[in-house]
Amino acid sequence: MGLLDVINGMQNGPRGQRQPSTGGGGGMSPITMALMGLLAYKAMKSFGGSSAAASSSEGAMPAGGGGGNPLGDLLAGGLGTLFGGGSAAGTGLSGGLSNLVQDLEDNGQGRVVQSWVGHGPNQEISPASLESALGGDTIDALTKQTGMDRNSLLSGMSQYLPGLVDHLTPNGRLPTPDEAARMQ
Repeated sequence: MGLLDVINGMQNGPRGQRQPSTGGGGGMSPITMALMGLLAYKAMKSFGGSSAAASSSEGAMPAGGGGGNPLGDLLAGGLGTLFGGGSAAGTGLSGGLSNLVQDLEDNGQGRVVQSWVGHGPNQEISPASLESALGGDTIDALTKQTGMDRNSLLSGMSQYLPGLVDHLTPNGRLPTPDEAARMQ
């Protein structure tokens, strides 16, 4: 089962019903795009990505569209490179997840994110706490790239991100690059 399958499956809810989406039929749902974009951006930091990624202490992404926007470039076609399979994908996923967890810990959400990684119930994160931890610029870039309004994006991410992190950390710890590559 691939990473996109996991994220899309999470959106089907506990009884398999499809949750309404703000996008049209077919393709990647906006919340899936947001979650993938967030992990991909965090992965860029582990690869030494763009100067914008490397220089940001808050995980902010440029909000402009087109060339020069790392998130836009990833969502336009680079996700396959980061998460498409193989050892590079494992390194990308592992690094992205590690950077996401570190950013949440650094911004006051350590207990919450560790509940997602560890065994046991996942603590909830409010949309406001998630926005504060990720930074307004990151959220602005994700809203621009997904077409979702800010409140819907934050609500969806606060609902699905705990389960995604929990699923990607089945051993109660961050996966190694080899383990992450097998998740693809």
